[in-house]
Amino acid sequence: MVDVQTKEEILIEALPYIQTYEGKTFVIKYGGAAMIEEKLKYTFAQDVTILRKIGINIVIVHGGGKEITKIAEQLKVQSKFVNGQRYTNEEMIDVVLMVLAGKVNKQIVNLINTFNGNAVGLCGVDNCLLKAEKIVDEDLGLVGNVNYVNTSFLNLLVSNGMMPVIAPVAIGEDGRILNINADHAAGAIASALKAEKLVYLSDIEGVMVDGKLISTLKYTEAENLIKKGAINGGMIPKVRSAFGTLNNGVNKVHIIDGRIKHSLLLEIFTDEGVGTQMIKE
Repeated sequence: MVDVQTKEEILIEALPYIQTYEGKTFVIKYGGAAMIEEKLKYTFAQDVTILRKIGINIVIVHGGGKEITKIAEQLKVQSKFVNGQRYTNEEMIDVVLMVLAGKVNKQIVNLINTFNGNAVGLCGVDNCLLKAEKIVDEDLGLVGNVNYVNTSFLNLLVSNGMMPVIAPVAIGEDGRILNINADHAAGAIASALKAEKLVYLSDIEGVMVDGKLISTLKYTEAENLIKKGAINGGMIPKVRSAFGTLNNGVNKVHIIDGRIKHSLLLEIFTDEGVGTQMIKE
């Protein structure tokens, strides 16, 4: 059990961060185990509600790939992947909409609102929130990259105390609905809002080098580690995408382990954090 003095120290350590981030905007990409395990769902909902109640504007972008695959199988719609990305045809986009903008989105909103978090569920189609261009350099079907974010709409919501929870689909140039990678959607929204932080909840601890967690990573350090092979595989595009977001106006990008209870609060309100923060030089 945490003793009284330790609780006091935790609160004192958090105070300067609370003062610094009041009125700022955080975009949180919600995915992985934190979306699946019941206890982690509850702690996530508590965390974002606490952040909102102390004056931080919260915008959530969620995934839901496993649930899409599950429901598609029940509906006898075949799931196909190209280089790790879901191929989305006319049948699959219907499943994506039903699962992401329907079931998954509303479950997240409902849970946050059990803690009076003022969450409101949206998808990229609502009030033309997200527009996108179809990816053409590889055949992924109805999949796109965001090229427009309706920031006026989002700012209206957060300025009135609401917490947008966004399912990552968008309106294509021909008016058709496109499936959007949730990581990319979160990055585009954070960049458009010039967010203070973009936080990725994932199933990894953060950026690891030689088995050790890197707490803070700068661009030149990251590139050197990539050249040495210390950062490799699927972590390379994640890291480079994060620094691209920093160059587009986001102040800090965090990769944290959503499998840890209250990892969001621990990363933001403690000196050491629990994941990796990426910053400009």
